[in-house]
Amino acid sequence: MSISEVDPQQFIITRKRKLYKFALFANSSICFELSEWKKRAADVIELGAGTGLFSVELATRYPDRTFVAVDVKADRLQKGANEATKRGLTNIWFVRARADQLSEVVTDHSVESLWITFPDPFPKKRSAARRMTHPHYLKIYEQLLQFDGVLYLKHDNRDFFNWSLEQLVAEKWHINELSFDLHESDLSDDYKIQTTYEQRWLSEGLVTNFVKATPDRS
Repeated sequence: MSISEVDPQQFIITRKRKLYKFALFANSSICFELSEWKKRAADVIELGAGTGLFSVELATRYPDRTFVAVDVKADRLQKGANEATKRGLTNIWFVRARADQLSEVVTDHSVESLWITFPDPFPKKRSAARRMTHPHYLKIYEQLLQFDGVLYLKHDNRDFFNWSLEQLVAEKWHINELSFDLHESDLSDDYKIQTTYEQRWLSEGLVTNFVKATPDRS
């Protein structure tokens, strides 16, 4: 398609939709910019949550636990917030923040489970430090997790997943459960709740790699 064939109205409509989603985020009582959020304890964190629908499903299953879905894109998070509101959930919040700001979101040693669901793999070597399983981030997660807290990672990119396993081992984390095809495994059904991106990758014939890991507390 040439530039002359592009309809400018298409971009106007797209921008209006995004602004509308940002407005929904700003007006939701369970959505927060980091500057508005008061750091607190939370049982479960989903980092790089996207739409947050994975956390919404977990929050529905476990009403006695508190959940925080974290992502940098407010227009994504509002979708999960809308669904949580429809379900009448009172145990979940949505916070717009980066991975390196996670220690400003939750208090140390309060997190029971930390989920990293399909983060950007940043495939170029020079971008390795931006990967959410880089040792720098693993140290943050270890500080936030309870003594027996658990890190979960789901991803479709095998190269990124294998690299992440290497980082976990190098940083002396214990691998508790591992699958290179989660949905064909006999692991917990909770693990198999599908994120929005996961549904897409599975429909395209990709598999979900999964690991459950705990930091070395000895």
